[in-house]
Amino acid sequence: MMDKIKLIWDFRGPDAAKIAEHHEIHLKEYIKIEQLKINITGYKIINEVYATAFMVVTKEDMIPVRDALKPHRGEVYTE
Repeated sequence: MMDKIKLIWDFRGPDAAKIAEHHEIHLKEYIKIEQLKINITGYKIINEVYATAFMVVTKEDMIPVRDALKPHRGEVYTE
């Protein structure tokens, strides 16, 4: 079983939900272009002014993806 890392982008403000939803589209495009091994993305609306978007990568892909896309934070992904 390979280690997986969840990269997270935080969005705040009245348009946070729309921005997070749109950001997920770009994350999916990046996964396809870079032919990453894992295709797990999503977004979560925390409240009316805070939302997050995320993608899951393998531990070996984490550093190049992190450097290219500049997530705000990351955590170990558990299914």
